[in-house]
Amino acid sequence: MSAPEPLLSVQGLEKHFPITKGLIKRQVGAVRAVDGLSFDVVKGETLGLVGESGCGKTTTGRLITRLLEPTGGKIVFEGNDISHMSQAHLRPLRRDMQMIFQDPYSSLNPRHTVGAIVGAPFRIQGVKTEHGTKKAVQDILELVGLNPEHYNRYPHEFSGGQRQRIGIARTLALKPKLIIADEPVSALDVSIQAQVVNLLEDLQNELDLTYVVIAHDLSVVRHISDRVAVMYLGKIVEIADRTSLYKSPMHPYTTALLSAVPIPDVKRRTERERIRLQGDVPSPINPPSACRFHTRCWKAQEVCKTVEPPLVELLTGHQVACHFPENIPQDENTPRHESSPQDAVAADARPATGTE
Repeated sequence: MSAPEPLLSVQGLEKHFPITKGLIKRQVGAVRAVDGLSFDVVKGETLGLVGESGCGKTTTGRLITRLLEPTGGKIVFEGNDISHMSQAHLRPLRRDMQMIFQDPYSSLNPRHTVGAIVGAPFRIQGVKTEHGTKKAVQDILELVGLNPEHYNRYPHEFSGGQRQRIGIARTLALKPKLIIADEPVSALDVSIQAQVVNLLEDLQNELDLTYVVIAHDLSVVRHISDRVAVMYLGKIVEIADRTSLYKSPMHPYTTALLSAVPIPDVKRRTERERIRLQGDVPSPINPPSACRFHTRCWKAQEVCKTVEPPLVELLTGHQVACHFPENIPQDENTPRHESSPQDAVAADARPATGTE
């Protein structure tokens, strides 16, 4: 049985922000925020995009929705190449592709009522509803757990969680097929986070939505995602289904990230090995050569500084970009990284570790 056609396909996506100097704005460099991403998202699934602050997650989300113009690569949505499509041609497609923004305070216009905010997509796209825009907006407010009577209120009258629900309601107005959720719960209290995450899951089941969830909270990503992609300095270093990635991470960076996830159980927390990476994250203006993680990796060898590891599938559905991946089953039939030296060379040399 052939694999389903992806709803979204990203191929070699790049975004370099120029650095200029002087009166004539001469370019002297570039911030390589996103530098060659490739992944697919199938209809109905949730892909989690995780990584440290500054790794390019939000820029990726804005590129997918074409809020930013890509420097290179392709973005294919429902078979249409939208990489450099004009705004006039993009407008009809925006009904099917929407974004939930990170900050529920700055993403809502304080001068507009909730009715005007959630009804804006109908007005901009010229969509007519059977019982009028007001009734459609009130139905959407009720769908996301708000009172239809909130129609005439202003954003400052609501809590953070309620504001995020208003943002979600605006996103759902035109019943999109793909939603990019940029840190949808990071600005909310923990108790409200659970409510919003559960709301997103319920809406996905009810409306057959497809999500790309951008987050740095690995616990939230594990709860909501079907597959997880890990980013480091503008590149994807590992993609796998959530069970495989959280149980047996292959890239050293993913291993270090997961070791930092808080564990409420005191006994389990003291038994767990905590990996502390040395040094700071390099600048995206001048990233390290070849493998960008080699300056902080405890398994790095000379090949990591000279040969960039490609993102290859080492197990079914599990891709990793590393010359010395971890947690590979000792099976003769397991495919090996073509350019990797023998595992014996890498050894198991870990950095100084400790317990939490």
